Amino acid sequence: MSLTAFCLIVLAGLIHAGWNIVAKKAGGDSRFVFFTSVLLMLFWAPLGWWLGREAVPRWGAVEWGFVVASGVLHVVYFIVLLRGYRKADLTVVYPLARGSGPLLSSLFAIAVLGERISALGAVGIAGVVGGVFLIAGGPGLLRAAHDPVARKRVHKGMFYGVLTGVFIASYTVVDGYAVKVLLMSPILVDYMGNFVRVAVLAPSVLRDLPTARQLWRVQWRYALLVAVVSPVAYVLVLYAMREAPLSLVAPAREVSMLFAALIGGRLLGEGDRVARICGAVCIAAGVSALALG
Repeated sequence: MSLTAFCLIVLAGLIHAGWNIVAKKAGGDSRFVFFTSVLLMLFWAPLGWWLGREAVPRWGAVEWGFVVASGVLHVVYFIVLLRGYRKADLTVVYPLARGSGPLLSSLFAIAVLGERISALGAVGIAGVVGGVFLIAGGPGLLRAAHDPVARKRVHKGMFYGVLTGVFIASYTVVDGYAVKVLLMSPILVDYMGNFVRVAVLAPSVLRDLPTARQLWRVQWRYALLVAVVSPVAYVLVLYAMREAPLSLVAPAREVSMLFAALIGGRLLGEGDRVARICGAVCIAAGVSALALG
């Protein structure tokens, strides 16, 4: 992998972890997703128009079907992620969300599709499982004296983290097919999906406009920051893919989990920081082994 590609991936991972921390601090729900989607749609409108003025009119029912599916899956993913951030620690939810997607995909391929797994792939699964164990409390989970309140919070984080990972895997499959098989622009798939997200979430906002206005006054800065920077991480990864093979870029992106564990533990004051950082490293290494094996 070239130095340029590596630097792009590291920067993308830092941005991705950063906007997740912002989303955690916002403490929002589906209305925060709506605010973010509208602001993203408006801020990136010039780029969307420039790339889509010729491509979008050529889309048929199949292309639009994938855009709608992608938009809906992203809505559910974001809502589940934010709910996890409200119920548990970012240093639990984020690594599990990022690491469980590739793990679930591999287990599905082995159990359902009958694919064989290499020794390196088996090591990767062990790394992810070990990382989950460390993030969940490590050896402390084996002791009866472990704080029941903290254990309950960790278990909620594990549930929402893995559930988020399921939707990450789902929209990855949909977006991957759209980009690789239908040859649709990745940026347009994501940008046009914003219109779907706005349409799906609008009723929850219109149902209680006074509350929505109150939340807007508190959350608009967080929503604007997420709307502006979150697409940048993906664009940086696209440029990295021009410089290096996808099989190397994809696992390298998991460096974002380490950034989230480091930054989130310090800025958000979440406990068990050392164990969770070690767990994030194990998950990142495990995902990398799965991708390469």
